[in-house]
Amino acid sequence: MSTTTAVVPLTAQDADVLITTARRAAEAAGVSVSVTVLDAGGHLLAFRRDDRAVLISGETSTRKAYTALQLNAATADLVDAVQPGGLFHTLPTALDRPLLFIAGGVPVHRDGRLIAAIGVGAPEQDHAFATAAVEALA
Repeated sequence: MSTTTAVVPLTAQDADVLITTARRAAEAAGVSVSVTVLDAGGHLLAFRRDDRAVLISGETSTRKAYTALQLNAATADLVDAVQPGGLFHTLPTALDRPLLFIAGGVPVHRDGRLIAAIGVGAPEQDHAFATAAVEALA
């Protein structure tokens, strides 16, 4: 009989670390962002929109996190897959789900298992901010 050790799920404190780290990275770059953290079930665990962030960044950060979670991949790595001829070309329109194939969504793993995802809505450096947050949690 084999035993498996339970992976500790993402906690509210972990989500705070992700949000804070992403926002600090964005602030250092002079960028206003929205940051969303979803748990492994796709449920909202944390969200923060900077006062000066464009309103749509809240929606895009959530969709990026959802996409990273569902496909267990950074959205930056999936951009080419939805281009004509790509593996996921029809996926954005085939499903009635909030998928968004724009850089800024990153899955969060613990002990090799997917436990959450973070999405950052920002003009350009969103993938870097999300990655910095995930690295800070490790």
